[in-house]
Amino acid sequence: MSSSNMATVEDFDHLNSSVPATKIEVTVSLVVLYVQGLGTKEWREFGRTEVIDNTLNPDFVRKFVLDFFFEEKQNLRFDVYNVDTKSSNFSKHDFLGQTFCTLGEIIGSLGSRLDRMLSGIPGKKCGTIIFAAEELSNCRDIATMQFCANKLDKKDFFGKSDPFLVFYRSNEDGTFTICHKTEMIKNNLNPIWQPFTIPVRALCNGDYDRTVKVDVYDWDRDGSHDFIGEFTTSYRELSRGQNQFNVYEVLNPKKKGKKKKYINSGTVTLLSFKAESEYTFVDFIRGGTQLNFTVAIDFTASNGNPSQPTSLHYMSPYQMNMYAMALKAVGEIIQDYDSDKLFPAYGFGAKLPPDGKISHAFPLNSNPENPNCMGIDGVLEAYFQSLRMVQLYGPTNFAPVISQVARCAAEVTDGSQYFVLLMITDGVISDMIQTKESVVNASSLPMSIIIVGVGPAEFDAMEELDGDNVRVSSRGRVAERDIVQFVPFRDYIDRSGNQVLSMARLAKDVLAEIPEQLLSFMKSRGIEPRPLVPATSDSASVST
Repeated sequence: MSSSNMATVEDFDHLNSSVPATKIEVTVSLVVLYVQGLGTKEWREFGRTEVIDNTLNPDFVRKFVLDFFFEEKQNLRFDVYNVDTKSSNFSKHDFLGQTFCTLGEIIGSLGSRLDRMLSGIPGKKCGTIIFAAEELSNCRDIATMQFCANKLDKKDFFGKSDPFLVFYRSNEDGTFTICHKTEMIKNNLNPIWQPFTIPVRALCNGDYDRTVKVDVYDWDRDGSHDFIGEFTTSYRELSRGQNQFNVYEVLNPKKKGKKKKYINSGTVTLLSFKAESEYTFVDFIRGGTQLNFTVAIDFTASNGNPSQPTSLHYMSPYQMNMYAMALKAVGEIIQDYDSDKLFPAYGFGAKLPPDGKISHAFPLNSNPENPNCMGIDGVLEAYFQSLRMVQLYGPTNFAPVISQVARCAAEVTDGSQYFVLLMITDGVISDMIQTKESVVNASSLPMSIIIVGVGPAEFDAMEELDGDNVRVSSRGRVAERDIVQFVPFRDYIDRSGNQVLSMARLAKDVLAEIPEQLLSFMKSRGIEPRPLVPATSDSASVST
């Protein structure tokens, strides 16, 4: 689960699998999990269950603990074997079947429980495999803490230091990842920083004894901050709260090596610590919250004639255009969290047959009564069909489609549904004033907007809608939440021409903020996840 600056934040999920009755005689069973690399077709073995003897309905105890990233399509493969020998070589055992799915499909299924038929043996029914997912409890914890410092080194020639702290989580490979920065305290060698809150998973990845490194810097206007010193701790140490063990010496290795009488560069003290649990994105999905995905595609004339290879809408028989790539990259991930797989799809900026009327919210399937397309493939089919029927025109108006989706979102504000609108465009917004107003209105609804810019145009004006730095405002009203994420697709194109990798990179970035945006709406309305819907099966018993 991630937001724009939390791409390394992980949630964990258990997968439990069980194989029910099949006509194949089974004595000893084993399930092997493979994970596919991001943007590649390479499968690597992730783990194996224990071996279970003499049953056609094994219920495996071993759980696979996986990092869950909403913004990635995490492909999984499960192979089932009848184990004949003690050999670890699978060619020595009988293959019983396999199935493929994504981690998102399991989490997004009713009760986070997914049943899949096994296949792989021609002419034979291979049975069924059942998956259940649950989130590790420590992933929902958030910690609030406050620090102060005493007698830090003076770094500024004409004044005292302007200190701030940088927190790093240690990784499995020995590297460190920034997970928090405090504010800077001006001209003070004994600063008291404001309390801050951080997810425990961001601080230590769920490992309470993992090293947390803290650097102390003196802030400089030009960005060349002066290193004062560092210290290490752990979540377990911090969780003990204010005591003598949570007073840390700030050490500067270079100064220590040069000065024999060097003691330290000051001390940092933990003033307070509080940990509490918070609902997560997975809690809401497991409780039945559905993501409703809507697509809006730019059909303005600036895209170029679709029949020409220079057009951004050109339908090449050899590869997808950037509109199709963006749609497929984002849609294939979100569809795992939408049970009916019906997606409204619109176009804007085109003249429609038969009278040539300009529309800024026309259904791609030409059915105003039901603009839904079946699955992402259905959306793509409707998009290609529209290109053959309409005339690209203009202008580039965003507000009509945003308002259309907002009206749907306004009808369902109980937390059971959350709306995600993907807008793909090649140029500058023509109705910026109206668009800002529609974004401000939508910010109080269960809704997020993803804007992908395609082509070589400059998209500077789009940054106004992406409220990461300055919240969008209209007529004196400020957006209640940051609900817009804008990216130019060209920043994610793989130089080697690998379209799969380009799409994976795009999806990872534009979807990273969706979980936090969903949570911000739920929290602002005091909405709690619904109780987990129990899932039962006649074929096997699986605990979740």
